[in-house]
Amino acid sequence: MSKILAFSGSARDGSFNQQLVSIAACGALSEGSEVTVINLADYDMPIFSEDLQSRYGMPEKALQFKQLIEDHHGMLIASPEYNSACSPLLLNALTWASRATSADEVPLATYQGKFATLMSASPGPQGGIRGLVALRMLLSNLGVTVTAEQITVAKSFEAFAQGKLKDVMRHSEVRSLGVSLHRMLVKICAT
Repeated sequence: MSKILAFSGSARDGSFNQQLVSIAACGALSEGSEVTVINLADYDMPIFSEDLQSRYGMPEKALQFKQLIEDHHGMLIASPEYNSACSPLLLNALTWASRATSADEVPLATYQGKFATLMSASPGPQGGIRGLVALRMLLSNLGVTVTAEQITVAKSFEAFAQGKLKDVMRHSEVRSLGVSLHRMLVKICAT
């Protein structure tokens, strides 16, 4: 069975990106994936610092987040765009999870063999596409295989109602991101 971790790079109450990733997660769930939807607001981590890690080790919430990535085959990630990049919250969480927790751990081992599908919701007219370019590059550099499929939702303040996209076709397209990731992981896990 494929296991998918779904989260967004936004901890804001009512986050459009958290709503977006939840829609995609429903698509994967409907196909039979085991899906874990988390909110990074529940994983409070200090800003990454090697000095902090050297002195105190990996913070407990960072360890928990890292373990979640290790326990899942794939990720559905929705990222808001901050200054043409992914959010600082998301970058910080991904950075902590990239760190070795023992001397014999292979660098970036947490991300090896993982797959991710990206999406973004933004109040701007481009839907956060520039932030996804940066996030795609970051994840690829960490060793994650990022799927070609992605969706952006522009004018997010007008696009959502009660956790769903008002545009039924667009809602269906976002669900299909989860379906596609599920199907790809099933094929990979079967080999």
